[in-house]
Amino acid sequence: MIAIDDLNDWVGCLRRHPGAITPNIDRLASEGTLFSNAHCQAPICGPSRASLFTGLLPSTSGIYAQISDKQIPKASEITGRVTLLPDYFEQQGYKTLACGKLFHQGDAAGVFDDYGGHASFGPKPAKRFHYDPAWFPEKIGSTQTDWGAFPERDDQMPDFQIASYGVRQLQEKHDQPFFLAVGFMRPHVPWHCPQKWFDMHPLDEISLPPYREDDLADVPEISRRVNELPAMPTTQWAIEQDQWKRIVQSYLACTTFVDAQVGKVLDALRESEYADNTIVVLWSDHGYHLGEKNRFAKQALWDRANRVPLIISLPDARVATVCDRPVGLIDLYPTLLQLCGLPNNADNEGHSLVPLLRDPAAEWDHVTITTYGQNNHAIQTQRYRLYRYEDGSKELYDHRTDPNEWNNLADDPSHTELIDKLSDGFPQRNARASRFNKYPTNEYFLAK
Repeated sequence: MIAIDDLNDWVGCLRRHPGAITPNIDRLASEGTLFSNAHCQAPICGPSRASLFTGLLPSTSGIYAQISDKQIPKASEITGRVTLLPDYFEQQGYKTLACGKLFHQGDAAGVFDDYGGHASFGPKPAKRFHYDPAWFPEKIGSTQTDWGAFPERDDQMPDFQIASYGVRQLQEKHDQPFFLAVGFMRPHVPWHCPQKWFDMHPLDEISLPPYREDDLADVPEISRRVNELPAMPTTQWAIEQDQWKRIVQSYLACTTFVDAQVGKVLDALRESEYADNTIVVLWSDHGYHLGEKNRFAKQALWDRANRVPLIISLPDARVATVCDRPVGLIDLYPTLLQLCGLPNNADNEGHSLVPLLRDPAAEWDHVTITTYGQNNHAIQTQRYRLYRYEDGSKELYDHRTDPNEWNNLADDPSHTELIDKLSDGFPQRNARASRFNKYPTNEYFLAK
């Protein structure tokens, strides 16, 4: 299992940014199934990872925001009785090994049999290069957001050590089946990595993502309130300060750097005795806006903050396929159980992706759901994305004609029947928010 923090769909194989340089992720995609319509269940690290490892939707668990690893079993009655994915594999005779960021705090709860540490976002320069909300009186909250070349060497980066752990484990002799997970930190902020990775993305060749100054004019007020992040830089500010290209360059550089670390682990697997009997799954915990919708951030229901790379490669079927069916990270738990021949877990709310691994064009009647705060949901189908907020306000976008989500169709009477049909997919249960939730700093969530 290869987890990558804050990686959106700017990878070469997904072709969402022309400057993406990710040869190792692309190579993995060429040996497996690339899910081009994959989404997280929550647009921020803690609840997204909690959903994946519990197999529960946020609307079932009540985990809607950041939560400490140790508090997941205490979050609600149901999380107290579910078996976390690594524990389930351990119960079936597997040894579980991990390094880096898997849960929000790595493995602060001690779920894995062996944990190699390194869940850190450093190193950081003594003084920030370009951004700190404390520099601006109008900003509220904190963020590690900053960008620029730092430090000097790859071996000063936590991801270098995380990759080294994965390589070592694959070089060792294991006398029982094992579940090996490496969780890379970049491209999570701060967007720092050594200069050589920036050199691969010359500033004068950087392409900027689509942006409209009036993008939010047709969204409901609650949408702006829920998705507001007053600590983060805005696109308008980045344009005025001539920093937008530098931010995109830094994100791409960090992505190329982490791709190289992924490559080390994949190479070690190919050279090991486990190459012919190991499943590889690569995922990111959520997407990221890089200027779209006037923001540089995750923490929103909009598509850019939720669409993720997801690749599954099977040792006996290394053929490149692309599947555009709507799937979610919550589907990984039941998928891995079926692929490994383990008993189903009745608590899982996801759907096994094995039918799509066999045939990417197979019938798939499921939608995938993203939730951000109690009773705020997004539904993704193969073509449409529908949002419904707690006050009943909606957004609807046709991704076939409007992939940037610029034209909200929710108030168009000709789409009423479609909205009614899609609305059947919203969760029937909206669990009370766990008392352990820690919300981002915006007025909407602080009032909760």
